Amino acid sequence: MSSAQICALMQEAALRHFPDAEVVGIPIADGGEGTVDAFLSTCHRGERLDACVQGPYGMMMDAFWGKIGDSAVVEMAACAGLPLTRGNRNPSVTTTYGVGQLIEEAWKSGCRQIVVGLGGSGTNDGGCGMASALGVRFFNAKGEEFVPVGGTLKNIARIDVSHRNPLIGKADLVAMCDTGNPLFGFNGAAYIFAPQKGADACMVEELDAGLRHLDRIVQKDLGVDASRIPGVGAAGGCGFGMVAFLGASIRMGIDMLLEAVGFDALLQDADYVFTGEGRVDGQSLGGKVISGVARHARQAGVPVIVVAGDVGDDVTDAYGKGISAVFSTNRVAQDFSKVRFRCMEDLSQTMDNIFRLIKISEMKTRETIEAGS
Repeated sequence: MSSAQICALMQEAALRHFPDAEVVGIPIADGGEGTVDAFLSTCHRGERLDACVQGPYGMMMDAFWGKIGDSAVVEMAACAGLPLTRGNRNPSVTTTYGVGQLIEEAWKSGCRQIVVGLGGSGTNDGGCGMASALGVRFFNAKGEEFVPVGGTLKNIARIDVSHRNPLIGKADLVAMCDTGNPLFGFNGAAYIFAPQKGADACMVEELDAGLRHLDRIVQKDLGVDASRIPGVGAAGGCGFGMVAFLGASIRMGIDMLLEAVGFDALLQDADYVFTGEGRVDGQSLGGKVISGVARHARQAGVPVIVVAGDVGDDVTDAYGKGISAVFSTNRVAQDFSKVRFRCMEDLSQTMDNIFRLIKISEMKTRETIEAGS
């Protein structure tokens, strides 16, 4: 379901039990799929523009980006996303080249601030494909130029930025991510995220070694040491590429969107906040939507109720970080391949039960107050 669909279903359930309530729906994305639409919806202006760029396997495809005044929002999932690799997932050969093409489209249109959403990727190329599309040149030991992918990062012998697009440096580039992971290591891009992109244990080691090698060449040729900056491991190291090759800054995506909608002001009169994602686990507390929402709500003293498709075993820490309760919508306890077809009904029913419980609680509170008076 899209974020907008989820907001609508939650609002419908709330008003069914509390018809006089004011419900504010805020479609949110933190850098992955839906980021462009979330910004356009939040800002109530701008336009979604089409572009033909390279997909994750190098084939040309239709993608899009968002323009809001002289600012742009590029969603890397639109051309390098994990769903685009379905049935043939292999992060050792996928590329972010199309992401660079989308950035160039935004520059050519006159945008001087470009936000790149780093989430939902099927890649592990350290952003080298993106950089190649913008004129950064990579050479192997034989002096041959090539476009590196995850499996060929180890072949980079030299990096040349002298032909880089001159527009770089004239625009404010922001990498918007939902994770604080470094580039490599057991908490880095390959070990944490590559398995869900199709990598087995052997490939994970090779991809991690490739990212380490990329970092060494970047330090040698560009004088940039960025591998330990929180967030550079996002999107298969594309966050690293944004910083090292394009001079971008990194910001947590959820914070950017919450600022855009004035979330802190909305919390002042709120009784509850409902949020969620497909699966809630330990990663959900590391910079994703739930973590950001809970952090802001906790400061305002507003309880947060998380409703998710699936709940992992490692969510106990959530209760100490501003989350009051966590519910799964998987009412029949079946695999995603089956429950995905009934997700709207399951969310609606789950929300209905939550609001029934809240109604009972409020009735008991009123009875206690009335009995005391």
